Amino acid sequence: MRIAGPSSSARKARAERLAPYVLVAPAVLIIVALRLWPLALGVNFSFTGDGELNGTPVGLGNYLELAGDPLFHISLRNVGLLVLLLPLAVAIPGLLATFIYLRVPGHRVYRSVYFFPAVLSPVIVGAIFNLMLGYDGPLNSLLGSIGAGPVDWLGDPGIAMFTVVGVHVWATFGMALVVFLAGFSTLDSSLLDAARVDGASLRQSIWHVIIPSLTRTIQFVFVTTMIGMLTSMFGLLFVMTSGGPEGATYLPEYYIWHQQGQMNRPALASAASTVLFVVMLVVGLLQITLLRRAGRQD
Repeated sequence: MRIAGPSSSARKARAERLAPYVLVAPAVLIIVALRLWPLALGVNFSFTGDGELNGTPVGLGNYLELAGDPLFHISLRNVGLLVLLLPLAVAIPGLLATFIYLRVPGHRVYRSVYFFPAVLSPVIVGAIFNLMLGYDGPLNSLLGSIGAGPVDWLGDPGIAMFTVVGVHVWATFGMALVVFLAGFSTLDSSLLDAARVDGASLRQSIWHVIIPSLTRTIQFVFVTTMIGMLTSMFGLLFVMTSGGPEGATYLPEYYIWHQQGQMNRPALASAASTVLFVVMLVVGLLQITLLRRAGRQD
């Protein structure tokens, strides 16, 4: 029988060390080729001009133009509004997932019903809510029947953005619900049983047992929900408000499309895309940092 020598053992150890890198390499190459490289090209393009200056370096000219554009200011202000509304957008699927996990009557039906909006196209969702929220639509008719005046849900600059965000939350919280249910599968049910034995209320069980046990799941949902709000609302905005009224529902992604497709300003759109990327990165890192600190305090 042949006994493997030291060189054979060294080769085997080297192969074991390299195996993880070989397995991860295709995914890394795809990310670099389809994500990071286009991102780098976009950042570089943002420092060039449009129109007659196409391809000509203009330094920070595009960014200075963004700093003086009222529509871009509105889009960034709306990003701040999304950050403020984010806890509500996370709390809704979290609470519904909690009730399903606790097996409220009809929980199997609720699971399907809550996820159904997530499979609908944003264009379809926007068209449906355009009909429902129209000035002469069913919702205002219902308000009129109880003596309340009609509300211009999509035409009032002070209300329109809240309306679109509400529709977006309704249309997308099903995915967050599924993530929360997956997180509940890792929850030690004996902790909830012990809390019930000790006389804890539902609110106390959620605050002292469920939330600390699902910290990482909550972090993930916070970050992905924020990314979805910043990058997946174009369809609703286009169908429901077209950025109006008076630009009140502009978000960076809609601003980017407007500059690229309507104004033929691709370099300026690249600059806005770079700003959006930085905003998403900063907000995501801040969210993770704050949630981790809250988790350690608990």
